[in-house]
Amino acid sequence: MTTIEITSEAFGQGARIPDEYTCKGTNVSPPLSFGPFPSGTQSIVVICDDPDAPSGLFTHWILYNVPKDAKQIQKGVPKKPVLIDGSRHGTNSYGRMEYSGPCAPPGKPHHYHFTIYALDIMLALRAPVTRKEMGNAMEGHILGKGLLTGLFSR
Repeated sequence: MTTIEITSEAFGQGARIPDEYTCKGTNVSPPLSFGPFPSGTQSIVVICDDPDAPSGLFTHWILYNVPKDAKQIQKGVPKKPVLIDGSRHGTNSYGRMEYSGPCAPPGKPHHYHFTIYALDIMLALRAPVTRKEMGNAMEGHILGKGLLTGLFSR
């Protein structure tokens, strides 16, 4: 599997996620840059999970069917199920089809994994799509993967 570079101008690998991108701020999605993708890539998926959540893996964002020629996702992705470029939101652990930023309970910092996947297919899924359904749909179709981890605590 190919490793895909993923970065953000908002925070570095292992650094604190600025409040603007969390429930302490305006709760908008951070800007992300990524690529290059392996040949054969047909679509891109971005998922933000918190593996440190008390209830287990907590998903803050699923964005799928991002066009294969995308090199970035702008700050503040619209909170709509389907975007102008055809990208679609999956359902996060709050039950919403949008980005819902880090909002860890008080205590030690949580790790937020922004993972990018290059797939060899466009996903034909009926909304709403859960994290589990997304994982099942991607199985056997992942050509490459990248990870950016940010930290947040209150």
